[in-house]
Amino acid sequence: MFDDFFIRALIAGIGIALVTGPLGCFVVWRRLSYFGDTLSHSALLGVTLAYSFELNIALSVFLISSAVALILIQLQKKTNLPGDALLGLLAHSSLAVGLVVIGFLTFIRFDIMGLLFGDILAVTTNDLIIIWLGGAIILLVLKLIWKPLFASTVNYELAEAEGLNPDRAKAVFTILMAAIIAISIKMVGLLLITGMLIIPAAMARNISDSPRKMVFFSVIGGLLSVIIGLFSSLEFNTASGPSIIAASLFLFILSLLKIKQSIQLKNWWVIDKN
Repeated sequence: MFDDFFIRALIAGIGIALVTGPLGCFVVWRRLSYFGDTLSHSALLGVTLAYSFELNIALSVFLISSAVALILIQLQKKTNLPGDALLGLLAHSSLAVGLVVIGFLTFIRFDIMGLLFGDILAVTTNDLIIIWLGGAIILLVLKLIWKPLFASTVNYELAEAEGLNPDRAKAVFTILMAAIIAISIKMVGLLLITGMLIIPAAMARNISDSPRKMVFFSVIGGLLSVIIGLFSSLEFNTASGPSIIAASLFLFILSLLKIKQSIQLKNWWVIDKN
């Protein structure tokens, strides 16, 4: 029988996969993968501040990531720098500041590998409550902003003309991104949470022909990645976070093979018809 820590990790991973599925679809649709990296890098600063002032790690990471996201939105409005330059500036600056702060906290022992790449041993019952409760709130808010967010993804000007307020939906979505990063730290780590958002959604895009199907397959891909990754981690004694992302990569490769087979079947049908 599995140990308690593994059961907790599995429950936590399932909760995270249910949330990263639909969020990841918007990340792929809106081409925000670098934005996710920026928020995940800034989370290290939130962790260091949590240790410094004895705060809850998830809360501290959420506040810092949200602040970075809002700063990015304001800089995009007030500067002429391209978006990718601003993302790079904030990502590496916040990561560097976080590492500098860690250097000053010599009286605290950090598990850097656990923070960066996840640690299933670190998942507690309180973490499960935060993950599932936070995940439910994220999904509820996402449902409320789904129409304006999806409409602005397809056509920003049309969404604005219809009075859907796409700017507000975008701001709320950035907060949701910060929230999922905050509750996912102990499972996949700071550096790999973006992979949990992007890879299952990219896999789903390869095998879907509609947005709803893409969301569904993205969730399924995330769930399979968590299950395969955790069992692989337990069997081969590897880090949980990288194992989950590696499982996602494996599923993505399988989706590419399906595309190749579909193209071959389509070409065969065309040749046979002619």
